[in-house]
Amino acid sequence: MAGLTFSKGGVHPEEHKELTERLAIEEMPPPAQVALPLSMHFGAIAQPVVKKKQEVQEGEVIAVVEKGLGAPIHSSVTGTVKTVEPRPHPTMVRCDAIIIDRDPAAAPRKYERENWTTLSREQLLARVKDAGIVGLGGAGFPTAVKLSPPPTAKMDLLILNGAECEPYLTTDHRIMLEHPEQVVEGAKIMVKILGIKKGVIGVELNKPDAINALQKALKVSDGHDEGEIAVQGVQVKYPQGSEKQLIYSLTKRSVPGGGLPFDVGVIVQNISTTVAVYEAVTMNKPLYEKVMTVSGRAIKRPANIKVKVGTVLSDVVEYLGGVSDDLLKIVSGGPMMGFAMSSMDVPVVKTTSGVLFLNSKETSIGPYGPCIHCGWCLQACPMGLAPKEIGIYVEAGKGHLTERFGIMECFECGCCAYVCPAKRPLVQFCRLAKIGVKRGS
Repeated sequence: MAGLTFSKGGVHPEEHKELTERLAIEEMPPPAQVALPLSMHFGAIAQPVVKKKQEVQEGEVIAVVEKGLGAPIHSSVTGTVKTVEPRPHPTMVRCDAIIIDRDPAAAPRKYERENWTTLSREQLLARVKDAGIVGLGGAGFPTAVKLSPPPTAKMDLLILNGAECEPYLTTDHRIMLEHPEQVVEGAKIMVKILGIKKGVIGVELNKPDAINALQKALKVSDGHDEGEIAVQGVQVKYPQGSEKQLIYSLTKRSVPGGGLPFDVGVIVQNISTTVAVYEAVTMNKPLYEKVMTVSGRAIKRPANIKVKVGTVLSDVVEYLGGVSDDLLKIVSGGPMMGFAMSSMDVPVVKTTSGVLFLNSKETSIGPYGPCIHCGWCLQACPMGLAPKEIGIYVEAGKGHLTERFGIMECFECGCCAYVCPAKRPLVQFCRLAKIGVKRGS
């Protein structure tokens, strides 16, 4: 199988996937208490529809977004609402969260599989929306909205993103390997919702076992007529899993600047999101559980685990045996695009793809130096931007003038910072520059 790739930039960081890629997904017992932030999606913050001391059931709606973009939030346990109060958040620092004490006597909720093939596109989309599904690759964009492109869009292809190019993370790899039938069926559901006929699953070639598992699952599903799905290997190169790069790798279509995938007839969905769609449509199960990778050489027992959304990180750490004395940094997400966290009081949210516990050999907190104009960041940037110039402008207090360098096309992949010999925080500079452009000063 020939591996396809994008044409511009990219890097090859050490993968570190050997820590967890052979570890089967295990289910963590539900914690005594969960903290469910009211912002776990791109868009407006949800509003609670439950009150203090109210009893709630596993899977019950506890918060909704009535105006604007968003997704409902469901209780991940059966128990009693303790309070609504500000709690740490992986990206917002703090956010109001619904705190629920779990009823230890409550039995886990069970779901029965249903035949979805008789449902209309509108009925399928309604199940996705009601389940509160968002993009689980990290962006958190409401999936029902993404599956509703404008009528003017000439859609012809669904792409499933199985690249998982971030170092350390192996969640999607394990899902493709252990549940390939669900991935394939989820793809067929979305193809029907979109009203198209074709889908392709792009998988990096460092996951041959996942490719084989998906191909076997496709052969079994060939009797269904909901759409033609294929598997295509892509080269191992970061950021292969970025939407625009993956679209180009698989189709050679270029998403225009400021445009979206549907502008070139494509919708891209994450593997974990696809399984969530499968569960929502075939079992009416809301999104309140999350498979994530816990890795790094400072966690006592790395693992791929399924946890209840709202589980506090300290409970995850306790379940996995604690951390070593040389813990230096905790990162939510992968090392290239993740966010450093200052405490273990942060809850797992819908978009948590992994949590890394890194020691001094895996990360650095040393000072950075001035730009030496080597040009490495220009070569590495997959969008063809000028990170070094953006950084210099930000340091001079002129970040708002960086639009000329294409700053709004930056998706903060971290390639520039990875190759910088001066260890400059170029991603942070780019974030500050985008804020400056939006504010105009």
